[in-house]
Amino acid sequence: MSNSWITGEVPEDWRRANVVPIFKKGKKADPGNYRPVSLTSIPGKIFEQIIKQHIWEHLDGNAVINQSQHGFVTNKSCQTNLISFYDKITGWIDQGKAVDIVYLDFSKAFDKVSHTILIEKMIKYGIDRTTVRWIHNWLSDRTQRVVINGFTSDWKTVSSGVPQGSVLGPLLFNIFINDLDEGVEGTLIKFADDTKLGGLANTREEKERIQKDLDKLEQWAETNRMTFNREKCKVLHLGKKNDNIQYRMGGISLSSSTCEKDLGVLVDHRLNMSQQCDAAAKKANTILGCIKRSIESRSREVIVPLYSSLVRPHLEYCVQFWAPQFKKDIDKLEQVQRRATKMVSGLQTMSYEERLKDLGMFSLQKRRLRGDMIAVFKYLKGCHSAEGLALFSVAQEGRTRNNGMKLQGSRYRLDIRKNFLTVRAISHWNRLPQEVVGSPSLEVFKERLDSYLSGML
Repeated sequence: MSNSWITGEVPEDWRRANVVPIFKKGKKADPGNYRPVSLTSIPGKIFEQIIKQHIWEHLDGNAVINQSQHGFVTNKSCQTNLISFYDKITGWIDQGKAVDIVYLDFSKAFDKVSHTILIEKMIKYGIDRTTVRWIHNWLSDRTQRVVINGFTSDWKTVSSGVPQGSVLGPLLFNIFINDLDEGVEGTLIKFADDTKLGGLANTREEKERIQKDLDKLEQWAETNRMTFNREKCKVLHLGKKNDNIQYRMGGISLSSSTCEKDLGVLVDHRLNMSQQCDAAAKKANTILGCIKRSIESRSREVIVPLYSSLVRPHLEYCVQFWAPQFKKDIDKLEQVQRRATKMVSGLQTMSYEERLKDLGMFSLQKRRLRGDMIAVFKYLKGCHSAEGLALFSVAQEGRTRNNGMKLQGSRYRLDIRKNFLTVRAISHWNRLPQEVVGSPSLEVFKERLDSYLSGML
């Protein structure tokens, strides 16, 4: 391996891949609805990990990757992406503003990365020549074949793209797309290639600004030999005074939408999260039904782990962003856990609260509160503290009481703002005891928080 690094020569089998198509959504007969994942050499992947760590230390140490990128970046996630973006959006809506969000869709983004342009950007960002040479050779003369049900296609040469399924692929793509923000005036945020642009849309100048940003993005795509799938680029119009203006990309009008799936979460034009609650409950109930029909045992040692690993994640994925606002939605989600706990033998005659206590579980509502507090801790004192500065304000020292890190309350007019994490969590955080808030680490905070919540009704 050290020889490969020193000479820049990459073994041929490290540049070969079996491509397995993974179905995404839509019609299964359409090849475009599959994601091509490359299965590559294991020794090659081990060396990729070493190269990746080396590159990331340089990028992180020099703050190269823009803060707008939340995909494949340390301490960032789908949830941080959604909270950061919609904190601004709900704030604007609460002020009575009209807001437009454009959800952008690249066409085969990972597969169309130009190797030449990628190498130029790596040099521009100061990555050392030895690493750049190795990456260039790793990408050059790649071959791949498709493998389906034991049948294989002929080997074909790959002239562009970064392999999906490789260790280095996501990092290289982040380098490639890093300058997408340049010149854009609106709020643009990314999760790898999932990109959305938001902006105020009250005046003619504000609407023109969004259109100019779209023109700049279209120019970026042309310069970097990428293309937008304009049929899949959608516009969500928010606010009562929204004129629902039509935007264009490349001369083609973009379609408007009343609901879009954003990083797996349904976001509609009302921002009340009811559609997401319905979808989460439906999916969770379906899986719970499969467990009930296919698993004979009703012991807690079987049912609780199956529920915790297969069902509850659908009720809690990014829930700090889309927490239910209405009682009907709260009850709809809680009903799934009610069903699950009632499946455990010997507990059928107990009340829901008794079943939870017997199983050592929290209600989903209390788990969401717990998740809110953990999220706030991360934003104030943990791994998300850089973003937390823009989301929360610590009260002035003279006014600080109770726990020693009291947050400044935010004003709001509408429920969609009142129920957003950065507003709803403040009063709960301010009521936490000082020994909880003052925890020296996240692990200690969780232990003390659980002890505190266990004493709450």
